[in-house]
Amino acid sequence: MLHHHHHHSPHRIGSSARAASSFETAGGGYSAASQQIVDAHQQAVGTTTTAAAHTTSVSSHQVIATLSASTAAAPVSPLVMAAGATAALATIALAAKKILDTPSREYVAGADTVGNEYDAWTEEGVLEYYWGEHIHLGYYTDEERAAGYKKKDFKKAKFDFVDEMYKWGTQAIDSSKVKKVLDVGCGFGGTSRYLAKKLLPEHADVTAITLSPKQVERATQLAKEQGVHEKTNFQVMDALNMDFPDNSFDLVWACESGEHMPDKTKYVNEMIRVLKPGGRLIIATWCQRDNLEELKASGTSEEVMANAYENLVGFTDEEKERLDFLYREWAHPYFISYEEYARICERSGVVKDVTMADWAKETIDSWRHSIWVGVWDPWIVVFKGPKVWYKTIREIVTLERMHRAFDDGLLTYGMISCTKK
Repeated sequence: MLHHHHHHSPHRIGSSARAASSFETAGGGYSAASQQIVDAHQQAVGTTTTAAAHTTSVSSHQVIATLSASTAAAPVSPLVMAAGATAALATIALAAKKILDTPSREYVAGADTVGNEYDAWTEEGVLEYYWGEHIHLGYYTDEERAAGYKKKDFKKAKFDFVDEMYKWGTQAIDSSKVKKVLDVGCGFGGTSRYLAKKLLPEHADVTAITLSPKQVERATQLAKEQGVHEKTNFQVMDALNMDFPDNSFDLVWACESGEHMPDKTKYVNEMIRVLKPGGRLIIATWCQRDNLEELKASGTSEEVMANAYENLVGFTDEEKERLDFLYREWAHPYFISYEEYARICERSGVVKDVTMADWAKETIDSWRHSIWVGVWDPWIVVFKGPKVWYKTIREIVTLERMHRAFDDGLLTYGMISCTKK
């Protein structure tokens, strides 16, 4: 039986949540970006541009020649100068748009894209500087949204999210009896440490897994510094092939890791496998709009709902293009709907009390808040140099695209929970 929680309103708001991933795939980088600029520039050269009511076909090389000549010979007409400058700007804008519209960190099966991305990101330090120990969206109440997100501490919003997720996810069980917890896709381990320090009973401990060795290193270091080393254990492990025996954990926690999973069904089933009978699974993840009705109407098999790119029946070409960018820019194989996550839980046949909700409204402010904290305090980025500047511009574009997708309902923030029978 599926329960849809209406406490968290399922639909849209003003206009923007997660962090994302290291700014480039290993080996990609700034030189590749520079080459893209050159390539895009060459394509754009000769672009027809209207300037001062004259249509002139001009390349930026011609503009430079014109400007040079103007200093050495007779004055050039302001009209020609305007036309040349406009053409040069148009060329640069076209090149920039092409680069920013081309995803740079595509998920590649078997290449440990996600682990490499998060390794690079951890070493760079920019993400931890701005987002703190929690690489996930924050939680904003109705009152806080009404007052404006800038009035809320960005990092506190993330702690609030963990509090709310824990409260929401453990309603169906006696959380005082929880002893063993698994955090799947733990990032820097902020949530694992917070669960161990504050939310879990005194006798509980947390095992946490990620694909990134650098994150394990940083998470372990922070656990020692914060005095929770005895109650936390960080490991490099693939969530789709976990080493743990069946029925090992009282609580399995998965916050914003489903996005990176190339097989959503296996992801859910593995977590259910390691859960003890009576244990609770709690998932929070970015999702896309549900399209089960369109899929049924098209005669397509319902099984494809959980599969990459086969599940886009009923999305417009423009929506598919937007989704494709959001998949590929942050090393996501694909998204599914939160309703489909709930159906995957049901299909396992071994769970009960499946509950779901959309927290897009509660989390949307994180996207623009994330941009704002960088604008307010840009110095770490400024001092990192051009490579990080370029990556930061890409990040801002993607954060705004995520905001808009949450705002118009193309994406949702899925909360899914169930108990193993």
